[in-house]
Amino acid sequence: MIAIINYGAGNLKSISKALERVGARVKVTSSVEDVESADAIVLPGVGAFETAIKNLKPFSDYLRTTTAQVLGICLGMQLFATVSEEGGHHEGLNVIEGRVVRFPDEVGKIPHMGWNEVEFREHPVFDGLESRYFYFVHSYYYQTSDENVIGYTDYGIRFPSAIAKDNYVGLQFHPEKSGKNGLKVLRNFVESI
Repeated sequence: MIAIINYGAGNLKSISKALERVGARVKVTSSVEDVESADAIVLPGVGAFETAIKNLKPFSDYLRTTTAQVLGICLGMQLFATVSEEGGHHEGLNVIEGRVVRFPDEVGKIPHMGWNEVEFREHPVFDGLESRYFYFVHSYYYQTSDENVIGYTDYGIRFPSAIAKDNYVGLQFHPEKSGKNGLKVLRNFVESI
């Protein structure tokens, strides 16, 4: 069973339906017990970092120490960071060292919204993909060590759009909004559990 944590972020229904579509048994939950008994955990993501990290507090200790597979999507990925500059200075889960910063104005239109290419590295979550294009909606991006990056994207600057370390995988793009390509990524995640 995959627990999708309901911590006040949006997009719960679409990620739940997408995971079910690729064969996963899912439960959207705000119960710590449900999360601790799950085979894998998804942190969905649409919303503000400060509110999300506060609402995630009951799960924080477990999320930092679990050996279950954890998938963070968009804001969910950013919550893995050491710190975020969104809305001030807020500590994240610190499971993949790095910081979340706003795109510089020079990149043009913010938020970065729409389809863009991911230059991905070899990783099981990207196995068998036919395309490198995914759907993005975000104004902040994750700065981390290159060793944690499994995908980069260009939007005025080159930024990490997929990260992984141990049992944590983060995707800045929305696989649930990325058509067949995104479903394949989710299927790969489900099959890795």
